[in-house]
Amino acid sequence: MKNMHFNRKLPVPAEIKAQYPLTAELARIKQQRDELIEAVFTGKSDRMVLIIGPCSADREDAVLDYCQRLAGLQEAVADKLVLIPRVYTNKPRTTGDGYKGLLHQPDPEQASDMLEGLVAIRRLHTNVLASTGLSTADEMLYPDNYRYLSDLLSYVAVGARSVENQEHRLTSSGIAVPVGMKNPTSGDISVMLNSILAAQHPHTFIYRGWEVNTTGNPMAHAILRGYVNKHGEAIPNYHFEDLEHLYNAYATKGLQNMALIVDANHSNSAKKYMEQPRICKEVLHACRHSAHIQSMVKGFMIESYLENGSQKIGEGIYGKSITDPCIGWEETRRLVLEIAELI
Repeated sequence: MKNMHFNRKLPVPAEIKAQYPLTAELARIKQQRDELIEAVFTGKSDRMVLIIGPCSADREDAVLDYCQRLAGLQEAVADKLVLIPRVYTNKPRTTGDGYKGLLHQPDPEQASDMLEGLVAIRRLHTNVLASTGLSTADEMLYPDNYRYLSDLLSYVAVGARSVENQEHRLTSSGIAVPVGMKNPTSGDISVMLNSILAAQHPHTFIYRGWEVNTTGNPMAHAILRGYVNKHGEAIPNYHFEDLEHLYNAYATKGLQNMALIVDANHSNSAKKYMEQPRICKEVLHACRHSAHIQSMVKGFMIESYLENGSQKIGEGIYGKSITDPCIGWEETRRLVLEIAELI
């Protein structure tokens, strides 16, 4: 093929898993975490979840440092919150250009190396679990790659640009942990709800060269992340009226385990990252005034790192995002404690 060059055949997931296996003890910890998180999404627990961490997991040392701090914070709020480190190792890009995440570039300042990237993402997720006892979340940008991390992830997100894709929906139906479906960038929540419906149903399809059957994922759920109007302006969808509208649409659709995560950044904040604490508190205020909204809202997605803001690749500031801006550690700690108080 003139325009596509096949560089090398990459190892299958079983080979990468063999290099960084999950020990029996880590598998036990991960199973306990899965049960704790499942209880939130099925309504058996009144805790909330926070999928919280850097916009992109750009370097292992800073991400591990962040997650170790998060583990200490988890102990302080264990009766109210389940913290799920956001370890996002592949990033969708609006134009296709820019840093695509650890999977593509284990070193953001070097050329892509997908083989080293597969090893790097497996190693990072394993090391977070081993050093903190916290199992992780990642975005399923490439459905074929999910199997490299399938025994490690306790939460999977499908992004606003992927939620209409058939392969993402069908693969989600075969995942045994919560999968969050974001509303598309257009804001049409019917697209998101159709994606949840598809993921909750069983399917037969081709996956990684196999004919597979899935049983459906009853923990597939909604993520509201705001949207962009025809003028390219960011429009939030976390206000009381938006939550009421989603609840009614959810109920009409007859979906299992009515559940919502509110993404406090992206178009909900117009990427004004310091708005995230205010947005979380407004949603919690809505929960206090509506029993059915409270029953639907299961938590938040928050972009946070060690340092406030963002930087360009090469600036070298430890713990500062090289993609979207994030709130820093002190703001993060304060916000998590405040959310726990307000639940």
